[in-house]
Amino acid sequence: MKIIGCDFHPSWQQVAWLDAETGETGECKLVNGDGEAERFYRALAEPALVGVEACGNSQWFLEMLQRLGHEAWIGDAAQIRASYVRKQKTDKRDAAHILRLLVEGRFPRIWVPSAGQRDVRQLLIHRHKLVEIRTRVKNGLQHLAMNRGMQKKSTLWSVAGQKALRELPLQGWAGRRRQDLLALLKSLDQQIGELDQAVEEEAQRDKMAQLLRTQPGVGPITALAFVVTMGDVTRFRRGKQVASYLGLIPRERSSGGRQRLGAISKQGNRFVRTLLVEAVHNVTRLDESFRKTYQQRCHRMAKGGGGTQVGGTTLLDAAHQHRVSGDRSHREQPAGAPGQSVSTDSIETLIGRSRLPYETGGSHRRIMVAVQGRIDGWWNEVSFTAN
Repeated sequence: MKIIGCDFHPSWQQVAWLDAETGETGECKLVNGDGEAERFYRALAEPALVGVEACGNSQWFLEMLQRLGHEAWIGDAAQIRASYVRKQKTDKRDAAHILRLLVEGRFPRIWVPSAGQRDVRQLLIHRHKLVEIRTRVKNGLQHLAMNRGMQKKSTLWSVAGQKALRELPLQGWAGRRRQDLLALLKSLDQQIGELDQAVEEEAQRDKMAQLLRTQPGVGPITALAFVVTMGDVTRFRRGKQVASYLGLIPRERSSGGRQRLGAISKQGNRFVRTLLVEAVHNVTRLDESFRKTYQQRCHRMAKGGGGTQVGGTTLLDAAHQHRVSGDRSHREQPAGAPGQSVSTDSIETLIGRSRLPYETGGSHRRIMVAVQGRIDGWWNEVSFTAN
């Protein structure tokens, strides 16, 4: 069996390989565009293990390896670079370093979504980009209206507001701009409506998405994005790891016994983080008890911190629901169910509920238990091992 370390680039790749049976090694540069790379991997006598850093525009390469019967491992680029201490960085050194990590069993392999999950991600991203374009179009129309003394804010998009906008006297290119923006807005509304229907259908088919929609403020888009981004949450041992995966934990620069915490790290999926914070703002408008908790946290921290922290709390409870696969018998009442509100006490204990048992091998089970009391705004944890 051959083990191959690949330093991938969109137009070419540098590979270093090792034959595990004979000990033979080698390296070469392969061009992607003229088929040289595919001919190299097709000529291998038996399936090989290929390690490559996580990077963009490489999906075709991974699919080609799978089609040819090879096994591809995707590695964390930051951890791969951190494990290389030399100051000299070249493509040949990078490929050889990846090969060394594979041989020594230190390759930082990451989770890779399935083809179906990637396809649903494209649906969500496409809709999100169209919504961003529609927002720009609406801002342009608002600018035209306000320049003529019409200040209707959100009512500009009502039937009466649209009629008043069309009747607004605009000459020259300003009139042409209004005409084009209105036509573009109508087209975008139609396309986004079709995508909303597709998202709803996908969410209806996914049991986990249906379960997550019982959370306050979580609709089909947020639920589906969480499912296809997090995958199987049982790979996370505790709730803090889920929050860390999306960058919802604070930066830290602690030394000498002094703890220094900063803003959230934002080292994770920005799209899901945005949806979680939007979910918080939605539920604060509809749930009085939730709004009080949100306002209390906003008073204790900088602007925006309350929404981020409550969004992280929603994330942890969503991960908890995803893990138990619909078993909500541990709750006294189904918090966040349709037509019900979330109490302040339930918000404070959401992080505690996200600590779930996980197997550590043999007959032992390690259980993470959250302490109900809060110290300095953070939750302490205790653990024990039970048979």
